[in-house]
Amino acid sequence: MRVIGIDPGTINLGYGVVDAGDEVLAVDFGVLTSSPRIPREQRLRSLYDGLNEVIDRCQPDEMAIEEPFMGKNARSAFAIGMAQALASLAGVIHGLPIYHYSPTQVKQQVTGYGRSDKQQVQKLVKMQLGLAQAPQSSDAADALAVAICHAQQSRFNRWVADRS
Repeated sequence: MRVIGIDPGTINLGYGVVDAGDEVLAVDFGVLTSSPRIPREQRLRSLYDGLNEVIDRCQPDEMAIEEPFMGKNARSAFAIGMAQALASLAGVIHGLPIYHYSPTQVKQQVTGYGRSDKQQVQKLVKMQLGLAQAPQSSDAADALAVAICHAQQSRFNRWVADRS
């Protein structure tokens, strides 16, 4: 199973693609970037087009998206929600099943602690995927973490279903 994980943002949208079999292996990861100087609608279009290119190139089977963190800044959460919606739209158009995970679920699954910081997530992503170095961008590391989270959750769900 190939999973694309998404860390949504309207300026930087992280993506991470993993193959999940007996092991979870990195296929591709990076950050789609859009200038904060252009109107939001144009940024969203640019990110949407870039994400479609990644999906076409990597051919994932499923998509996992991190839910926005609902902190004190409602404007920021709203913007992240728009990026989440554009990722969902790209996934639906490509016929991908889409799964959503909270930041706490992702961190708990990947690091064992739901309140891990960015550096801990980067370090554990590097270790779990056997990368030579941690992804330099926390957005890419977070997207890989979302993909790893989904791969592990799917494996667990299949194990439970097989036992039923």
